[in-house]
Amino acid sequence: MPIYIHDIQTAVPSGQNSQDNVREMMKSALGEDRKTKAILHRIYTQSGIKKRHSVIDEFHQPEKVNPFLNGKSPSTGQRNEIYKKEASDLFVEVGEKLLTNNPQINPEDVTHVITISCTGFYAPGPDYDLVKHLKLKPETQRFHLGFMGCFAAFPALKMAHSFCSNNQEAVVLIVATELCSLHFQQKKELDNLISASVFADGAAGALISGKNPSVKSYLMDDFASSLAPKGEKDMAWDIGDEGFDMVLSTYVPDIIEANLKEVIAPLFKKYTLKYQDIDFWALHPGGRAIVDKIEHSLGLEEHQVKASRDVLANYGNMSSVTILFVLKEILKYDPETGSKVLPMAFGPGLTIESGLLTVH
Repeated sequence: MPIYIHDIQTAVPSGQNSQDNVREMMKSALGEDRKTKAILHRIYTQSGIKKRHSVIDEFHQPEKVNPFLNGKSPSTGQRNEIYKKEASDLFVEVGEKLLTNNPQINPEDVTHVITISCTGFYAPGPDYDLVKHLKLKPETQRFHLGFMGCFAAFPALKMAHSFCSNNQEAVVLIVATELCSLHFQQKKELDNLISASVFADGAAGALISGKNPSVKSYLMDDFASSLAPKGEKDMAWDIGDEGFDMVLSTYVPDIIEANLKEVIAPLFKKYTLKYQDIDFWALHPGGRAIVDKIEHSLGLEEHQVKASRDVLANYGNMSSVTILFVLKEILKYDPETGSKVLPMAFGPGLTIESGLLTVH
């Protein structure tokens, strides 16, 4: 039974700032010595990012005193209080967009809700918010995927595919929201400087069902998952007293490149495909170097990864949300029906998730 991604919708906080402005803010706050200033300048200048969105007003309103940069850093509890309000609003905004823009699917048709986030917690959670505010049926089945990191949209998509395969009436609403900027920390270690230079806030969601879509969409073909254990300590996510502690080492792009071909080999073997048969590579742009490494390693053309670079430039790395932004961006190109799309994301573990989609 064919299963489709009917639609993808996105949302971002209203507050935004250019990467150049943030660079100068960081140099002023953290660059007490010439060496740190030089490192910050290079990291931000070479990031491939033009602007990012954040729920923290002080990051785009420099006239305000920024508690994340000056004085005592907010506690994890204080940060999570911001998350509870801002994340709930973004979850609901994306859910409303998905149901408003898809007349083929009504709220009462939704049978499952899957929410995703690794940047905050509360209960009743965002799955409850969606059922309540979108007026879904009380018996709607609800699931939340938490603390999985940048690859978490893939387990959600696989769950949705499974639900729809086992019930031809199933309609699955997926919404991911990440407020990564809440976990900025005043640390000068290189891992912290790198993660602070790329992470941003945003939300995205998808509608999945076995109904034949009336607009251009994606047919979900298959998925593959793998681990690169050598990278276990190079990408990690933990709870600290002053926000969540993120480890994102400079070795991550090299680890991904070294394991890439082995990870995607099962998909290509199953469908008798070659790299040249993939029209678009929807790569999670965890950073510019990751896209560079994959493009070079597989001999891809610039247009095949353009969506990933554009999302990185305009939004930064929004963790689990980002891959849905990339897939939506590809649909804006009005690709030909039958075009093959290979999405891929990376996260703690080091986990590498991939899939195969066909433009319908």
